Amino acid sequence: MTDQARNVLGQPLVLCCNNPTTGFYRDGYCHTGVADIGRHVVCAELTNDFLELTAVLGNDLSTPRPEFGFPGLTAGDRWCLCASRWQQALEAGVAPGVVLAATHEAALEIVALNDLEAHAIERQ
Repeated sequence: MTDQARNVLGQPLVLCCNNPTTGFYRDGYCHTGVADIGRHVVCAELTNDFLELTAVLGNDLSTPRPEFGFPGLTAGDRWCLCASRWQQALEAGVAPGVVLAATHEAALEIVALNDLEAHAIERQ
């Protein structure tokens, strides 16, 4: 993780969400580093369709897991998603909207910028 993190637009990475607090490092940002094998770098605004897909694929983000300090997520929440899961959702036709300014540039190793831009949401 670095304080010089950049987003997919080449600018300083901005906060994705702190309610609930997201990010691999639970700092609200989609920072990444060597420990983040899943590359939790896409800041997405979740939808019911996406939450249903990810549950079917084995990662239920809707169910609270208090033992891990995880509140469970609902449509409208922002969360740092694994770039590969966002790509899977894109291919399934249910990719959630993306906050480009809060999406780490490492996402571009897995996801095309034009796909992210096509799903950009205006409310930053």
